[in-house]
Amino acid sequence: MQTTSLIAKYLDDLASEDEVLTAARDASVELGITPIAPAVGAQLAAVAAATQATAILEVGTGAGVSGLWLLRGAPTATLTSIDTELDHQQHARAAFAKAGIPVTRARLITGKARDVLPRMNESSYDIVLIDADQAGMLEYVEHALALVRVGGSVLVAHALLGGKVADPAQRDDAASDVRALLKELATSDAVQAAVSPVGDGLLQIVRKPEPAAPKP
Repeated sequence: MQTTSLIAKYLDDLASEDEVLTAARDASVELGITPIAPAVGAQLAAVAAATQATAILEVGTGAGVSGLWLLRGAPTATLTSIDTELDHQQHARAAFAKAGIPVTRARLITGKARDVLPRMNESSYDIVLIDADQAGMLEYVEHALALVRVGGSVLVAHALLGGKVADPAQRDDAASDVRALLKELATSDAVQAAVSPVGDGLLQIVRKPEPAAPKP
């Protein structure tokens, strides 16, 4: 087994998941969804705890795996989650109920993110997680940076696209777009960004305050 695989397995094993999370992960597989790795979930929970999040927005509900991890880190937060698949959200809703999360703290919106996000309130969320189709990633990130508050985080799961982003021989539009995004973020004064290789890559973008205007 390669070293990277050993590390990935070790980190996933270290991130303990209870019965509810395990059931949600199993449901994801049955539905044909690729859930975040347990190690990624642990990082989401850590960011939520560090941010002391009270308002979280998620693009891509799935069967509730990422939502459960986020709410584990921020047990008093309210989660708003968008997905096109009502069937997936019904599984997520059941998982949240089994975890004892009140319905008032998990608002599920069925619809296309590109239609819903422009209607959300700007600078209103502590965390915006993007775990959705690769084709819309850049558009979702743009919206997310407007929706997250200063000091909040935009998180992008599966950001390395199965390793394609790191492979210069991969020149399809999705990989090229992500490389361009990462290069732009690295030189931006408006954000602080980093990519963790855990799972399939977790991109974290922290919105920085605007520089103070010079004194007259």
